[in-house]
Amino acid sequence: MGENEANLPNTALQGKKMAYQKVNADRRAPGHSQYIDNDDLQATALDLEWDMEKELEEPGFDQFQLDSAENQNLENSETADLSLDPIQPATSPKGRFQRLQEESDYVTHYTRSAPKSNPCNFCRLLKLFCTASILFISGILIGYYTHKNCSSNATSSGTLDLQLHQEILKTIQAEDIRKSFRNLVQLYKSENDIEISKKIKTQWTSLGLEDVQFVNYSVLLNLPGPSPSSVTLSSSGQCFHPNGQPCSEEAGQHGSQDPLYSYAAYSASGTLKAEVIDVSYGNADDLNRIKKMKNVTNQIALLKLGKLPLLYKLSLLEKAGFGGVLLYIDPCDLPKTATLSYDTFMVSLNPGGDPSTPGYPSIDGSFRQNRSNLTSLLVQPISASLVAKLISSPKDRITHSACSPLELPNNEERIVSMQIQTVTKFETVTNVVGYLKGSTSPDRYIIVGSHHHTAYSYNGQEWASSTAIITAFIQALMSRVKRGWRPDRTIVFCSWGGTAFGNIGSYEWGEDFKKVLQKNVVAYVSLHSPVSGNSSLYSVASPSLQQLVAEKNNFNCSRRGQCPETNISSVQMQDDANYFINHLGVPTVRFTYEDIKALEGPSFLSEGFFPKRATKIEEMDPFFKLHETITKLSGEVILQIANEPVLPFNALDIALEVQNSLKGDQPNTPQLLALASRLRESAELFQSDEMRPANDPKERAPIRVRMLNEVLQDMEKSFLVQRAPPGFYRNILYHLDGKTSQFSILLEAWEHCKSLASNETLQEALSEVLNSINAAQVYFKAGLDVFESVLVGMN
Repeated sequence: MGENEANLPNTALQGKKMAYQKVNADRRAPGHSQYIDNDDLQATALDLEWDMEKELEEPGFDQFQLDSAENQNLENSETADLSLDPIQPATSPKGRFQRLQEESDYVTHYTRSAPKSNPCNFCRLLKLFCTASILFISGILIGYYTHKNCSSNATSSGTLDLQLHQEILKTIQAEDIRKSFRNLVQLYKSENDIEISKKIKTQWTSLGLEDVQFVNYSVLLNLPGPSPSSVTLSSSGQCFHPNGQPCSEEAGQHGSQDPLYSYAAYSASGTLKAEVIDVSYGNADDLNRIKKMKNVTNQIALLKLGKLPLLYKLSLLEKAGFGGVLLYIDPCDLPKTATLSYDTFMVSLNPGGDPSTPGYPSIDGSFRQNRSNLTSLLVQPISASLVAKLISSPKDRITHSACSPLELPNNEERIVSMQIQTVTKFETVTNVVGYLKGSTSPDRYIIVGSHHHTAYSYNGQEWASSTAIITAFIQALMSRVKRGWRPDRTIVFCSWGGTAFGNIGSYEWGEDFKKVLQKNVVAYVSLHSPVSGNSSLYSVASPSLQQLVAEKNNFNCSRRGQCPETNISSVQMQDDANYFINHLGVPTVRFTYEDIKALEGPSFLSEGFFPKRATKIEEMDPFFKLHETITKLSGEVILQIANEPVLPFNALDIALEVQNSLKGDQPNTPQLLALASRLRESAELFQSDEMRPANDPKERAPIRVRMLNEVLQDMEKSFLVQRAPPGFYRNILYHLDGKTSQFSILLEAWEHCKSLASNETLQEALSEVLNSINAAQVYFKAGLDVFESVLVGMN
């Protein structure tokens, strides 16, 4: 049967009769994007050879329910007036099947008419009966002996895979993760990360992982100077370290971390005496308001971390003429689970990779640029207690009812002198990379990334959680590999170095192997900072992976008997996935446990690296059950991506994300809305085309599956824009936070346009988005055309 005419058979789903369809893009009449004639439906439906009802009964299928998409149907993709009102973006229907329409009279459309009875004599009936009996007995005998030599076709390969995956994941135990975590914590006291890297390599090799290797890069690090930075109040002459303690006191008396490490890597260094001006979160509105009241040239900005990327806010402050920045985190923005009044933090002003080799790997012979600082601003992170001293506010500002944000009074002047000392030196950053080669597609990679402690950075404990989890999964996987099993695709395990300085290890490795990774990487699974709280499971995933992530969330929580609301979004992450998302366009997923208050507060607080006591993570997860859950959830996603014949990515969800991103107050052109409609139309057809080989083994011609997977793994590459504001993702499918769904670069350009007379920046951003949507639409359409050509050749 022709692929362009295939329609899915009669089935029941959640008590309703659904009609499925597959049509060819070229043959569909305008205005009929979701319908074809009933006669055609009836004729083609009768010819299908595979049983969809059996596919719908796969374990776990009925568990999948997206909260944001419950009981929603796809709207007609054609919009007459191209306004946003008729656009109803949602998540595409559940499973690998695309629900295109509901019909109350589905049975009448698909019921074969009863054959007319013809008179026959007794002899003819007897002959038919005898013939049928002989054929029946022969069939039983043939089937019996065939069954002895090969597995039954009735057994779903998906069921076997699911059982195998569960067998692997059952071996993951919380106690093993806790032991590994404690062993790693004992190593971090070393100033040299080589010892930790050697430990990880030795452990992975002992578990049986193949080809575990060090990948080293000599990179430019910006390190603390010989003495801590200081802030001096001109009115009183008092000198303070960044954590708020007087310079005369012994270092580290109040804080849990050496004040040397309270600094901004790659900041300018020197001394600046100027007035402190409170700019709050430092957005465009804040700066426009302040510039109308005061001369900000060469002054010091008092800036809160959060709400917008730090690099973007610093670029605005630098453009406005400020000379220095005192950076802090308002206690009201933090969860109430910790007291951080004397704690300060480290930030990196590096957008990614070795600053001396921007855009190319730092291998022997590479040209090294002299970039000791990446901004002209003197930037110094300080504690909330020091901010309270600067503004002369009471120490305890938190009442039983609410928290009062720290603010500098507008009518008062504060003159301070800030002194920053840093040094730059070349150091070796080590990545540990191990491979588990795939059996059928060894040239397709699923990258699993954690990170380890790097010298000269904060000795937090999240790296030990990350490393313990990836090691636990490797152990479970290799125990099965030793019994003869292998994944279909290659799994690459990476423990990155230099994360705190701007994801240097992952960036350099990505730039080093860029040509290979562009062609071969299928997905990136991040294990960065897996347990930051204990109240809410939070998932970040590419639009194409959100259905798979929701399925795993709900399936796992249903087995535990408690299913909280599915919390999945595509937002910017501060971890080593950055290079793979923004330069390779790789679908990405990360599971984490967070504090609910942290999720409700401003985003980008995670840009600050806070010190954590050795017992902090064990306080949040004393029995390491949260670690076990993260390991199993991540493991299920890894195994499914590594083993499914057709990659479990959803094209339609990308189109729906694009439509959803065009909602809002910012201006949209008719061209954008029209292209979004066409993209959704092409994605519907492509996802319909994807269904058959994804669910029916008879449809899996190797050449067709290979081509289909190549299209699926490259879907997000169309959305990488050339220019994005500092700190913003180049992959426009990701948003700044979970509260706003609009394209981030359009929001920024619109704010920029309001403050200037020219709208050139907005037009450039609109053009970037327009070209991305058009490229994706052309890409899906080209994929459909290729598939049709292959089918014609096969016929």
